[in-house]
Amino acid sequence: MEIYFETYGCTANINSSEIMKGLVKQAGLNITLNPDFADLIVLNSCIVKSSTQEKIRRRIQDLLKQGKRILLAGCMPRLNKEKLQHENLYLLDTSQVKNLINLIKDIKDNDYDSERYLFHRNEIKAGLPKISNEKIIGITQISEGCLGKCTYCIVRLAKGKLFSYPQEKIIESIKRDINAGAKEIWITSQDNASYGNEEGKYLLPDLLKNILKIKGNFIIRIGMMNPNNVLKILPELIDIYKNSKIFKFLHLPIQSGSDKVLKDMKREYKINDALKIIKEFKKQIPEITIATDIIVGYPTETEKDFKKTLEIIKEINPEILNRSNFAPRPKTPAEKLKQINPEIMRARSKKLMNLHLQICKKNQKNWIGNEIKVLVDKKGWDNTWLGRTENYKLAVVLSDKNILGKFIKVKVIKINPHYLICKPKKNI
Repeated sequence: MEIYFETYGCTANINSSEIMKGLVKQAGLNITLNPDFADLIVLNSCIVKSSTQEKIRRRIQDLLKQGKRILLAGCMPRLNKEKLQHENLYLLDTSQVKNLINLIKDIKDNDYDSERYLFHRNEIKAGLPKISNEKIIGITQISEGCLGKCTYCIVRLAKGKLFSYPQEKIIESIKRDINAGAKEIWITSQDNASYGNEEGKYLLPDLLKNILKIKGNFIIRIGMMNPNNVLKILPELIDIYKNSKIFKFLHLPIQSGSDKVLKDMKREYKINDALKIIKEFKKQIPEITIATDIIVGYPTETEKDFKKTLEIIKEINPEILNRSNFAPRPKTPAEKLKQINPEIMRARSKKLMNLHLQICKKNQKNWIGNEIKVLVDKKGWDNTWLGRTENYKLAVVLSDKNILGKFIKVKVIKINPHYLICKPKKNI
């Protein structure tokens, strides 16, 4: 049986697809890179944005017209099962990844029952066999779901309440990746800082300390963390970040610079909380890269609220800004609110984009001529390689030699608003 995989969405989804591929291979089935040759197409779906969901919906329609059998995994099935009815469409809940092979067997035996694979359960997605397209990057999920009540978020409805995976399974997963050659370890979940909090605990620092005890030449990227949970572990987290095996990279989504909007969103923190975190990190780790997320045009956002967001962005100077125009998601409280005029939203979004571009250009100027260390994690175009600096800035390294997986010293010779162009300090 030939199976083709297509993945949409977040890092956790990418990792879930890696696990599904590992399970397929372990079961003796084949993975094809060409959908035309596939007996079954697995679409690992995302519903964060309506545009992504619509893209997947159209993809499903096109494949069904071609007579393909589709196994739809990820966040779409549970919330859209009534709309996803077709004799060649099979649904797998995001918490049923380890049931993939049983579902494939049911499809072959013409014994498929959607309800068997759509109920939510606590599933540990760590320490499982996996197949990755990446040689240097290893992804490990540490939990699924969240305890938040954000009014705009549909993912919490799809993934359920927080379930943190056992530390020993997480450690096992990371050790496997390192033994397989990974040198860049990505820790991911809906909110890393909430790890353990379903039991009222904040266990991320303890987990990170245990990961850092693993032997090997690797560096850890800690993924997104919400401000309200970071506050509970701030001093200990900053101390851990000072370790040379941690990328100096903080992804802290603030979503708005207005306390009124944050309250309407039910984000559970005020903007000064986020500022406190960022200021303390910058004070103790000046070279840290800040990434944040902003939702433009939340229904209750006024022009005054948006100006506050612009002022906050000027203050924190994020290297990375993930900008999303608000779009109502079904079954969320924000869906019922009166929406902002699309023209106003687009104008605000453009202002934010232009501001961030100015910030990036200004920040990059300081890097010309610098000598830095880079971990090369991907092949680029022609004679180039892509890597990350110690503070997770993207670097393009010019070299006609294979330097994949190497930690090398480079000199920055040119800048782009979003990456550095470098050449090795000496012959490799």
